[in-house]
This record gives sequence, C-alpha cells and structure tokens, in this order.
Amino acid sequence: MRFISAQYVITCSGPVLKRPVICTEDDGTIISIKDTGGDLRESELTEFYNGIIIPGFVNCHCHLELSYLHNKISPSTGLHGFLRELDRIRYNIAGEEEKMALNADKAMFDEGVVLCADICNSSLTFPLKKESPIRYTNLIEVFGIDHNKAQQRIEEALLLADMAEKYGLKWNLTPHSVYSVPVPLFRLIKKYSLSNTLTSIHFLESEGEISFLESHSGPLMDVYRNFLPAGMTPLTVKDPISAVLDEVTASGCLILVHNTFIRRQHIQALRKRENLYYCICPNSNLFIEGKLPPVELLAEENCNVVIGTDSLSSNYELSILSELKTLSMNFPSLSLETITKWATLNGALALSESKWAGSIEPGKKPGLVLIENVDLHNMRLLPESRARRLL
Repeated sequence: MRFISAQYVITCSGPVLKRPVICTEDDGTIISIKDTGGDLRESELTEFYNGIIIPGFVNCHCHLELSYLHNKISPSTGLHGFLRELDRIRYNIAGEEEKMALNADKAMFDEGVVLCADICNSSLTFPLKKESPIRYTNLIEVFGIDHNKAQQRIEEALLLADMAEKYGLKWNLTPHSVYSVPVPLFRLIKKYSLSNTLTSIHFLESEGEISFLESHSGPLMDVYRNFLPAGMTPLTVKDPISAVLDEVTASGCLILVHNTFIRRQHIQALRKRENLYYCICPNSNLFIEGKLPPVELLAEENCNVVIGTDSLSSNYELSILSELKTLSMNFPSLSLETITKWATLNGALALSESKWAGSIEPGKKPGLVLIENVDLHNMRLLPESRARRLL
C-alpha cells in the first residue's frame, strides 16, 4: 500500500484537488483519494511531490513501427512532400527497426503512457507489444489508391490481423485516409470491420485533400501518378464528410486524426456520427505542414478531443507532454485541466478502456504521472516541464 500526494492532483473525475492523499494498492489500483482541503499533515507514510499528479497518458495515434525513421525525413515539405520522401526511404533502411521501436516503447512508458492506439502496416512491433507494460490497441491499416488492387490489399491486411491474433493482441481493421483509399477498398474494409470497437482515419491533414477528391488534381495527384496505371482515374469518395458518414463502419468509436484543416461546417456535418473523437498531433502537424489544427474551434464546438504523437518519422519524440506544451504555448486560453483530460480520460473513452484508465478514482488502475517544473500559481506548463511515471 502507498500513500501519495502532490501540490495539486488533476483527477479528471472531479475538481482539481490541493494536496490530497491518494491511497493505492501495491499494484497501482486506487483505493481512495482523501481531500485534505490543502491542509496536508506531515506523515512519514506519505510520499509528497512538488508538482502536479495526473492519470496515466493515453496516446491515441502512433506509428511505433516507424521509429527507425527518426530524423530521416525533412520537415516542412507539406503532406505531399512527406509522403513522397516516406515512400522513397521507408523500405530502403534496415538494421535497427526492432531496437528503435523497443526504445520508443520504453520512452513512452517512462513518461507515463499506459494505453496506445498504434497503427500497424507490418508485424514488426507485435513481439515487443506482447511483453510491453503499455496496453496497445492495434489498428491494422489498409490503403492503396489503385482500385484494381483492392482485394489484394484487404487480403494482406487480414493476414496481418491473423498474426496479431496469434500474439494475443487486440486489433481492428482501419482505413488509412480519405485520399488513399478508393471506394472499392473502403467497401471491403467496411465489410470486415462491422464489429470494430475502434476505427481511425487520417482526416483533413492537408489542403490538397479536398482538391484531390474534387478534381483529382494538385500535389497529391502528382504523388499518386507513380502508383497508378497510365490514364487511370482514381475511384475516390467525393468529399471527406461522405467518406466518414457513408464508407466507414458505424461500429464502435471513430477517431479522426490530425484535423489540421477542419472547419466549422465539417464539424457540424459530422455530428450525425456517434462516438466520434478528434485526435490532434500538434508537433507532427508543425513538422509536416507548419500549421496547427483549429484547436479553439474544436473546444468551442464541444468536440471530444484526444491527443496523439504520430510517428518518429514526423515528430522528434513520442511525448504526450510535449504535445500538451505545444498546445499550452499556442492556445493559452486552454486550461491545464482541459488538455490533461484530452490526454487521459477522453483517450480512455475513445479506446473503450475507461473502466480502468483515464481518471484517478477508487477501483481504477490508471497509472499516476508527476508533472514537475510547472507554474503552480497559474497552473500552466512551462518549456522546462517534464513528466515521469510514479505508478
């Protein structure tokens, strides 16, 4: 049994508490939270920390298998430039893929990630996930702009799903994006994902997506000419909204990833979709497009926002705290309590794991993370703020 306290505790299940005492089992299960009203009496049994304690982080969008591409891709080239460079080098580097993924998994755990929705295009990370203390939900991602190869793509994805099953890993089939999945492939993915608990799709991460869908023109079309037979017109959806509402399974929760160029009319049109979550990956958006999503608009529209890191091919670290610092710096109207909820409870709800994760409540085992070097007077993150796992 442990007794743990800090200057403040953001429970994500009630008000922010000042110097409460959290009592836990040795395995991390919360027994009780005693509200001292800030009047904490000194006790040799209580571990006291000078900072803020929050529940364990939930990373709602990651590509762990791309960790070997750390510092290999140029920033600020736009989505089309990123995709072109990723395709050029992705399959031409060998040697330390497993080691880099293992290091990234450990770094996430040390900083306090307890739960992660991870995109899988290969079985590279399956062995380490079987042993990892982080609980992973594996999203077997399907894409391929050539509609003639739709059956081949779905068969490849189902083989990968079988491998995940053999490792005892939780998985769901998911489409990559509205711009990389033609309608015939969308329909096949939907057929095999009717019982999904979770689906995700990269959504409005570049301005070029809309022009590509409307007229098959622009920089994305320039990239795809290398993947299409001469003269073929892609059989794409007509727009991003119809893709989500008509072509993606209605089962379970749906995470829209990035939302860098989302607008109010998009958000309002998407209200027809239940169990919808908007994942933002601020540092990846800055790396690729040099632009942040309209975060204040998402908050104003009461969207269910969650946080992701994307991959080390488009980010310098898989740090949820780093994402929160970027949000705090660029959107000062957002409270620390709000962005903490996005990175914890909302993520646990999106991944259907809120029975044990996401908030500090009796009976749960959410992990405890200490954030140090914080502006405690204003409850603001600082550039030097850092996170470390307590439980």
